[in-house]
Amino acid sequence: MKRALTMAAGVAMLGTAVQADENTVDIGFVTTLTVGPAVIGRDMTDAVDLAVEHIGGKMAGKAVNVIYEDDGFKPEIGKQKTEKLVNSDNVDFVGGFIWSNVLLASYKSVVGKGPFLISSNAGPSQIAGKLCHEDFFSTSWQNDQTPMAMGEVLNQRGVKSLYIMAPNYAAGKNMVAGVERTYKGEIVGKDLTKWPGQLDFSAELAKARASGAEAVFIFYPGKAGVQFFTQYEQAGLKGVIPLYSVFAVDAISMPLLGDLAVGSLATQQWNPDLDNEANKKFVADYKAKFGRFPSFYAAQSYDTIMLIKSAVEAVNGDLSNKDGIRAAMKKADYASVRGKYTYGNNNFPIQNFYLRETYKNDAGEYTVKTVQTVFENHQDPYAAECPMK
Repeated sequence: MKRALTMAAGVAMLGTAVQADENTVDIGFVTTLTVGPAVIGRDMTDAVDLAVEHIGGKMAGKAVNVIYEDDGFKPEIGKQKTEKLVNSDNVDFVGGFIWSNVLLASYKSVVGKGPFLISSNAGPSQIAGKLCHEDFFSTSWQNDQTPMAMGEVLNQRGVKSLYIMAPNYAAGKNMVAGVERTYKGEIVGKDLTKWPGQLDFSAELAKARASGAEAVFIFYPGKAGVQFFTQYEQAGLKGVIPLYSVFAVDAISMPLLGDLAVGSLATQQWNPDLDNEANKKFVADYKAKFGRFPSFYAAQSYDTIMLIKSAVEAVNGDLSNKDGIRAAMKKADYASVRGKYTYGNNNFPIQNFYLRETYKNDAGEYTVKTVQTVFENHQDPYAAECPMK
């Protein structure tokens, strides 16, 4: 599945990618558009479309051309599609990337090759640390940070023992490392399950019950998260052993989980109720246009376009001015939906992280509310390994 979006006339068009030229700002966007996780990709592309609409389809007077590519939920396909964007479509920027393994496979096909690479979601530790590059930026977070915030929440709530579960791939390992960095209690058990195939967690849930843990921590994005919450209740653990999660309960999964999600606690760097003008407009217009709350995937994708716009306009549309574009993005001088943030030496955001709770609002919609700020201006732990200053 491939969509080329040209917004010069404010109209989305399906078809073949337009060859890059000096009169357009060409942005490649890699995400999952087929198979199960396509629901995440839809949220991301909808947010990009909305962002382009909000800026009138132009940056510094140049038409914006967005070329969507489908990674098929596979690193090798993501790499092929990324190479196409760089070598055939000659894009100026490459954004997107839900999955850390896809981003890691595609990374060297972009950085140092001309375009700038902006991760709209994945934040593997390798790229934040030794593999950092001046042509890479993130509009999300480094993987460890969100679970680090949850580890601090567990400390604050006096949880003395914890059972951990996550899928066995790059992001899952980072999530486990993150909660282990900050959690001060005893980890009584840990399972790294098969990814992406495993959706039956009965054996692991039995082990968690037998462990005597005071709480369970999980990272299961997408369909796996829905299955986990469902099986957690079926196993009789809901309300018996508190469940804390990251990236399992979001605007995509909440309608599927229904009341199973109500009361669940998670940490995140963005919430739909954050009180700033950019976020209010984004959430309201997204809901009006697509009939649902945006997810954090959407928020970060929206910010991707706004970050690019700030840089293109800082150099008056001179896309050959790589140093100027790089310096402008480093300033993060745009109205982010998360509020003001800065970039660290590794070009990952230094930002706030919040505890959020799922609830059902007066309109019968499942959404989240901010409970507290857990970290202020938090920097990821791998920045110290990045050789950039």
